[in-house]
Parts: sequence; C-alpha cells; structure tokens
Amino acid sequence: MKKNIFYKIRVIIAICVGILAAAAFAGLFYPIKIFDMQAGALLQRVFINFSLTALALLLFILIATLLFGRVYCSTLCPLGLFQELVGLFKKKSSGKQKNMFFKYFIVAAVFGTLAGGTVYALRLAEPYTYFGSAFTLSAVGIIAVLAIVVAVFMKDRFFCTNICPVGAALGLISKFSVKKIYLQKDACISCGICEKICPAGCIDSKEKSVSNETCIKCLKCLNVCNKNAVKYGCAPKKEVKFDPKRRSLILAASTIAVFAAAAKAGAVIKKVISGKFSDVILPPGAINEERFANKCLNCNLCVKVCPTRIIKKADKNYGVVSIDYNKNFCEYDCNKCSAACPAGALKKISLEEKKLLRIAMISPPTEIFEEFNACTNACPTKALTLSDGNPAFDPMKCIGCGACVVTSAGNIKIYGTKEQKRV
Repeated sequence: MKKNIFYKIRVIIAICVGILAAAAFAGLFYPIKIFDMQAGALLQRVFINFSLTALALLLFILIATLLFGRVYCSTLCPLGLFQELVGLFKKKSSGKQKNMFFKYFIVAAVFGTLAGGTVYALRLAEPYTYFGSAFTLSAVGIIAVLAIVVAVFMKDRFFCTNICPVGAALGLISKFSVKKIYLQKDACISCGICEKICPAGCIDSKEKSVSNETCIKCLKCLNVCNKNAVKYGCAPKKEVKFDPKRRSLILAASTIAVFAAAAKAGAVIKKVISGKFSDVILPPGAINEERFANKCLNCNLCVKVCPTRIIKKADKNYGVVSIDYNKNFCEYDCNKCSAACPAGALKKISLEEKKLLRIAMISPPTEIFEEFNACTNACPTKALTLSDGNPAFDPMKCIGCGACVVTSAGNIKIYGTKEQKRV
C-alpha cells in the first residue's frame, strides 16, 4: 500500500531529529540547538528564568500542537523516538488504552513545583532528562528507561499517554487541534486494523472514534486502512452541548488544588535544596548554587560535550552536575557546556564572557615547589607568577579554571565561589 504523505514527512523529520539527538548525547557535536526545542526545558526557562527566545519556541510548539495535534511527541521528543524504535521489535499492539485521570495530577504536581521555583519534580518526570541521563550511563536514568522499555512491550506508549507530564499537557491542547485523526464512518467497516497498529491505543474501531488527546500523531493508521477510512485533517463538526459531568468538575477542581499545593511545596523544596549544598564548583554560567540546584534538569548534555570531562554527574553529595578538578581542568577557550544547556541552568555566555568569569578560587601557594614553573605556564590569565624568586598570586585575575591545580600535583587547592562573577 502506498505510504501516506503525512506519514512520510513525519518519519523523515523523526529520523533527522533522532540522528541529531544521538550525535549530541554521544558528545560528537551539539547540533543546531535541537535541544532548545525540548518542551520541558523550555517551560523551565519560561517559568524560572524568563527568556523571550524560550517563550517564542514554546509558543511554536503549542501552536503546532493546536494546529496538528501531538506531533511533538512523534517527531521532537528523543524518548518518544526511542520508544518508537523499541516498538519495532514488538509483534503486535496492545490494543486500546484507558485515559487515566491520575496523569492530570502528575501534570499539576510537576508544573506546580516549577511555578514554586524549582525543577525538582520536573527532573523526576521529564522524558528528555530520562533519555539524557540514561545515555550518559546514570543509574537512575538507565533504570527509568528500562522501565519504559518494559512498558512499551506491555502497554506500548503508555508512558506517553498516561504518565509523561509534557505529553499530558500537550494532549489537552490536542483535543482542540485543527487537524485530527478521525474515522470516516460511512467508509469504515470496523475491521480493527487501525486499532491494532495504534501504539497509543487511542482508536476504538467499534465506536469509530479516536481520542486525539492521547493520539501521538505517529500516523501509522493512515497506511493500513484498505477502505481509506482513516483520515487526518479537519474532522466533521459535531453538535456539542454544554453538559459538564460531576466527575469532570471534581477532577478539574482537584487538579487545581494539587497545582496550588505543589506551588507552595515547590517554594519550600527550593529553600531545602538551596541550603543542602556548599563549597561546590559549578560549570561556567551556573551563577550560584541555589540557582543551579533548582534549575538543572540533569539531562547530562553538558557532561557529554565537555572536552576535558571535568563535569561529573549528580551524586549523593550534590544532586545536580558539578565540576571535579581531580584529573583535568576547564579549558580556557571553551564554552560548550553553556551553549549546550537547554534549560537555562547554565546561562548562555559567549567565549569572551566565559574567559572573564570566575567559577572558583585557588588557595595561593606560599612557597616554591617542584611543579611551580609548570603551574605559572599553565595559568591562562597569568594570575599565578614568579616574582623575585617568590610565588606571586593576583586574585583579581584568577578565574578558577583549575589548570594550576592539576599541574601542581596537589600543592594548590581550589574551592568554589558563592557567586560566579566577572573578574
């Protein structure tokens, strides 16, 4: 059967995004800001660190959803594309899925805490974070992705339809999208072929209906109908009567209550997280511990793009990424981590700005040691020099790159700053 043109376009875009995503997470290069299009990261940038660029990109996704449905889930989401790849190894679809009400509470809790000032809940539920952390072999990410793989084999795209907060939010918009998947009732014979191939379980062939809220717009159903009864476009208008059900009203009121409670909880969590850590060295652009701990999604993209591999993943000592100078130092002519961060946790700074940004401070040496000359040569800002046979240190020039620390074989210590500032 001839492939539908909409399906072809969707697959081509998905393949391109998948290749770019794999390349970026593998640390090969950071392509055309593709990850600046991730909905969860954009929401965090709009909520916590407002940016006109982030708002414009977020509006683009929302408008695209309003026009075409949940195309984001089938074309731009790395975890969604990964699930589609896993689904290729599954023999048949799991069939219809229920639209679970608890997903609205997940959305309210995640976005409520985000409104309260922290990405802590979003970090635990955002698909982009799961995929990134798994790609960098983080235990939490691997476990989460393995659980999603199991879910794909048991219930297809259940994570996308009933757990993912981004998917649930876009699903609510998709209910009112201009273009929808629908069954042409006079042509449909209720054979069930489209229902069997649907990974979202959103087609009811007996009722000849489609739930466009949970439909992820993979468009596979367009290629299997022998009667050409599955359509993608402007669905025939139905007579809609305002008849609010008691259950719907209770659900809406409960969701609003959860959001309000989560917003208050988010403010508390923000303070708890802020007070938990101290003396941590953070990547350039983090600004300070409080800001970074409440903004970083732990997608680990900065970990992969760092050429000297000094950015380490979250651990029990610090809940987000940080810098470790034990084996290497921060390259003076590099700002890749700042450029790669999609969530605004690392402020996007130019290379010239980065060269003048103090991210740490050394404890100045008090006497000459064997590696001292090598340390002075390694210092890119000439903050460490030799004067009249004595070590000289200019704290106004030191940016805390760690070059002298690594070269000194432990004779020079380094510690974090409360606030990253221009020297």
